[in-house]
Amino acid sequence: MPVRISGQTKLWQRYDTQTRLRIWAGWLGGTIVTLICWNVISGSTRWEFVADASQQLGIFLQRMFPPDWSYAGQLWQPLWDTVNIATLGTLLAVVLAFPLSFLAARNTTPHPLIRYLALLIIVVSRSVNSLIWALIIVAITGPGTLAGIIAIGLRSIGFIGKLAYESIEETSREPVEAITATGASPLQVLSYSILPQVMPSFAGISVFRWDINIREATVLGLVGAGGIGLNLNSAVNLLRWDQAAMIFVAIFGLVLVSEWVSAKVRQAII
Repeated sequence: MPVRISGQTKLWQRYDTQTRLRIWAGWLGGTIVTLICWNVISGSTRWEFVADASQQLGIFLQRMFPPDWSYAGQLWQPLWDTVNIATLGTLLAVVLAFPLSFLAARNTTPHPLIRYLALLIIVVSRSVNSLIWALIIVAITGPGTLAGIIAIGLRSIGFIGKLAYESIEETSREPVEAITATGASPLQVLSYSILPQVMPSFAGISVFRWDINIREATVLGLVGAGGIGLNLNSAVNLLRWDQAAMIFVAIFGLVLVSEWVSAKVRQAII
């Protein structure tokens, strides 16, 4: 800690003068940016609508409750489609992300240029939201569950690939050196020293991503990519808020089940 001398006494202080000035400058800059952002937001906000938001919320809830329980029988097939979209999309991403993660990891990539290309694919996948992917795929293949599967898969490649290649880079060097010392080939080193270390992590990442994809698949139908989102979009367009409430209940139940399944599977793996 810096020391300030006052007379014959040494006074300990947490920061020196330059550090304190930098801290205050940082706080001042943050405050200015916050005020500018607030000015921009408030300038584009219709405050007359915000003023009666509580009344609109009350009216909205009155229209939603009670949910239309008779509509529940029509939701089983869309729920099943949603599960299939999430599951098949995750499997597609796992198949593509598994080799991609080894190409992106520093300790397993065959060449730096290949690593940069693999990292570029991972970044592009993670940068585009699944809804945007779905919009693009629907324009190419038409509406339906196939578009949802591809959109979920393209979105999940970056998530699984990033966590997987980071796990590969964190593997212990001792098993690699031991296998290499026996004269094993690079493929044998990969199979017997790196794969056993990363497979539990890779499996856990895949299950975790499937759990996330269940949630994302529920809204892909809003852009025509299949699943229960189609029913939700139809209910909202027809102002059938009681049916929309029933769909929310069904989605909530599906998410609870997927969370339980994901926890049990990760517990069994790890």
